[in-house]
Amino acid sequence: MSGGIWLAGVDGCRAGWIAAFLRPDNDDGFVQVFESFAAICEAPEQPAIIAVDIPIGLPERTGNGGRAAENAIRPLLGQRQSSVFSVPSRAALAAADYREACGIAFATSDPPRKISKQLFMIAPKIREVDACLLANPLLQDRVFETHPELAFWRLNGERALDLPKKIKGRVHEPGMILRRGLLRRAGLPDDLIDLDPPRGAATDDLLDALACAAIARRIHAGRATPFPHPPPRDAFGLRMAIWA
Repeated sequence: MSGGIWLAGVDGCRAGWIAAFLRPDNDDGFVQVFESFAAICEAPEQPAIIAVDIPIGLPERTGNGGRAAENAIRPLLGQRQSSVFSVPSRAALAAADYREACGIAFATSDPPRKISKQLFMIAPKIREVDACLLANPLLQDRVFETHPELAFWRLNGERALDLPKKIKGRVHEPGMILRRGLLRRAGLPDDLIDLDPPRGAATDDLLDALACAAIARRIHAGRATPFPHPPPRDAFGLRMAIWA
């Protein structure tokens, strides 16, 4: 039995971070929005595993397609592979503005490549998680990178999903129904799957956090796989792998 153990799946949202807390082996759970990632790590529940949708482990230089992690999962995701952004160098992610970031990314990649605007928009969150892990190395035993579309691939019997969550920025309900069904089949509680998202988060943020929580359960049970395997490490010793 898991006793008082909690696990968490985490996704970024408008208000900061949305975290879905689950027990390893029963239906207890809740969802909460946090202003900072550190607050999730320090929450009273002290989640034993935190599976978060954010790049962890930042390279000094990158090759075609970003890190080996991105290149490992893209072929699995079919039409959903565009959701996997190429992670640039650590120096590019530290840049204060987009033009500077593009220049650094161009100089630290082979072949030379700029940073995508989508990736640059989440750079503050990447730096936030990175700072937490570097400030407290013990968090490496608890915090793991995942990706919602890879999580749903795993929950879908290792088959890429054929329906998107959104089309032109608007919710695509058939894609949401598909994802809710996969979460139910994975044994997540109905009351969380059908929950109205908390203030500051959207429905797709909620479902993504729940998918990450399903992977947190797999990691805790020793059934998750890192992509690539074994995970390489960055210059600070952080794993550069996406788990599912």
